[in-house]
Amino acid sequence: MKGLRGDNTQLQWGIDMGVVRETVSKYETGRSKVPADISRKMMNKYDDPKFAITIQQEYTGTGPRWLDGPNVDLHRCSVRDKTIEELEEALVAIKKTSMSKPAFALTPQEREEHKKTLEEIVELVTAATKYIAVGTDYIGISYLGVWNEHYNYLQQEGFIK
Repeated sequence: MKGLRGDNTQLQWGIDMGVVRETVSKYETGRSKVPADISRKMMNKYDDPKFAITIQQEYTGTGPRWLDGPNVDLHRCSVRDKTIEELEEALVAIKKTSMSKPAFALTPQEREEHKKTLEEIVELVTAATKYIAVGTDYIGISYLGVWNEHYNYLQQEGFIK
């Protein structure tokens, strides 16, 4: 969050977001979670994929995390290659499993195969999320805009209300 604030003081940034300086300090130090309405304001203002990914994980404890460890390479070519690798591994895993049996009828081996498939898909989701974040930055389009277009499509097709 401090990175989003940039050169603005906590007071300046707080005024812009409609909160007091002390609240900004609490957000930045992790003593308080950023409320949903402030998170939306921040996304609309900064359109920052790292913030979006981080806030989703913070609120739900699920979803991809922003990769920032010593072994991560977020260069666009590396992200592309990793996404392809994870996509291929997930596809192989999905093809190995069948969901035609009721869950109670699965053998322990089949259950384990399903678990491995879900793990592969989670790895794919992480890679694909990074691909979207890096890709929108690479071609200079809005991360938020890409998601909004997707939501509009889902609504037009009757998949969401």
